[in-house]
Amino acid sequence: MSNLFLLVLLSTTLVASTLGANKYSDTETLIFEDTFDTFNLSIWKHDITLSGEGNWEFELYTNNRSVSYVTNGTLHISPQLTSNWISTAGLNSADVNLWGGDPATSCTNNGFYGCERTGGGGGNIINPIMSARLNTASSFSFKYGRVEIVAKLPKGDWFWPALWLFPSQGAYGDWPSSGEIDILESRGNDPASYPTGGYNQGSSTLHFGPVWNDDPYISNNYTATTDTDLVDNFHTYGLYWNSTVMYTYIDSDTPANRILQNINIDESFWTRGGWNNSTYFNPWQYSNNLNAPFDQRFYLIMNLAVGGTNGYFPDNVGNKPWQNTSPNAMDQFWQAVNTWYPTWTSDFEIDSVRVWQDPAMNGDYAYRLWL
Repeated sequence: MSNLFLLVLLSTTLVASTLGANKYSDTETLIFEDTFDTFNLSIWKHDITLSGEGNWEFELYTNNRSVSYVTNGTLHISPQLTSNWISTAGLNSADVNLWGGDPATSCTNNGFYGCERTGGGGGNIINPIMSARLNTASSFSFKYGRVEIVAKLPKGDWFWPALWLFPSQGAYGDWPSSGEIDILESRGNDPASYPTGGYNQGSSTLHFGPVWNDDPYISNNYTATTDTDLVDNFHTYGLYWNSTVMYTYIDSDTPANRILQNINIDESFWTRGGWNNSTYFNPWQYSNNLNAPFDQRFYLIMNLAVGGTNGYFPDNVGNKPWQNTSPNAMDQFWQAVNTWYPTWTSDFEIDSVRVWQDPAMNGDYAYRLWL
């Protein structure tokens, strides 16, 4: 199996000089830009769900200005305690109904009991954190281009910030068959107390596979360490993507700053994933493109998750208060609130998001601001 599917982020000793607005050739055209002079909710839609995104994360996603807001030209995602909303006692007894009555307030994901839960049901409290996940699914999607997101990562134990792309039409079926492009994931833990790596580390990866439990990322684990803390300054997190090459970079697209250099797409992702002799159905076999599933339009997502039981925070590392195998992991996490909450000292801040496209890429995009 080839390991080239993974784009490992981040390099070392890189200092942001000119952030954002990078144009690397005269043929690149800016097709999307938000510098957050205002919070444009025609562009950015909130996920509204208790689902934990299938990872049994500990946050609920909501559209609330105490959690997501724009000030001084910067978007903030600032997680809050759910107990501030429904009381501490309510975590164990309240019925939280997110079904909503209009598009702006309606639940967006009913999977994993995502639209309604009652505290104490199944022995677990209501998700104890309110956070935000924003997407351009209904306003902007694109195939091929350069993405640059200028952001400062958040500081706080068990934070899980992410900048990523998801397929707009699911052309090849359910996840991960239609692909996923993670530009950046990191942890908010202090690396001095979290040896697996905290806000001094980050990664980016491609998810793809014929079935949910056979995604090559699952069976591989890569990390990269930086000499600078990503929570202290803004950095540019970039992706370059066309039909023959994909790579990520930090601060500027130069050979020295590229993370794994070029991912040259010289074989199908079916072959790259090692499934030629498997009994799986190949979801990409009828595509004429070698880079399927990464030959379709994707949209942007920015979110700040907290915790979870999928292994992103391994058991028995640092002062982790829950076990991934526990049926009451959310309760275990909440019982340690006095330990982790004081470490939450900064927000996830996004200064700008830009996407360029070169006509030579033969890409396309859809931009529907009126929605």
